[in-house]
Amino acid sequence: MGEAEDVLYIASVWIIPVLIAITFHEAAHGWVASRLGDDTAKRMGRVTFNPLKHIDPFGTVILPALLIWLKVGFVFGWAKPVPVNFARLRRPRRDMMIVAAAGPGTNLLLAYASALLIHLVILLPDPLAPWVFDNLLNALIINVALAVFNMLPGPPLDGGRVLMGLLPPEISVRIAKRERQIFFGLLAVIFLLPLLLEQIEVSFNPIAWILLPVVNGAIQVIALLAGHGGGA
Repeated sequence: MGEAEDVLYIASVWIIPVLIAITFHEAAHGWVASRLGDDTAKRMGRVTFNPLKHIDPFGTVILPALLIWLKVGFVFGWAKPVPVNFARLRRPRRDMMIVAAAGPGTNLLLAYASALLIHLVILLPDPLAPWVFDNLLNALIINVALAVFNMLPGPPLDGGRVLMGLLPPEISVRIAKRERQIFFGLLAVIFLLPLLLEQIEVSFNPIAWILLPVVNGAIQVIALLAGHGGGA
């Protein structure tokens, strides 16, 4: 393949898994919220598998492209958050945690399904088999990475929502008022600060030190559960 073909191939085996991962993630939030009493997302057309309804310019397009360009080892992103009116949930604090966990939980199920489907790749003809294999392998990686990243304990990430449901109400309210600052601070520490420190030859890579080991460990567990004795 030429350089242009290489770029198109790489894009095809990353973009499809990313779109599926974030679409199912957000749809799961909306569907679970509707089952627990809040149909806001459903009324706004966000309980759908149409990726165009969920695309966020930065989280869906720019960040995944940046991670590919930086060669950080895996790619993930996020979509536009599904609107949830927590006050309309039947048991707001408990149900908020369930709605939040639904997204990462769905990603882990998709990762497991991808690992299972890898067994069937040998039934496909060339050149389809390698392309499907790369898509499924990347789907495994992306979905685990998305689940792990979103479960970081900082709002508005899903892990932050779960944490707020566990903390005393007065503390949760204080955190909720600062969730935008917390989120951008988290992004700065994970992505911007390592790039800045690299310019003065200081190594600081929380993705490699903290997130990547967790992601790799989860991938190995899922691969084993899916019957891949030596990993996917």
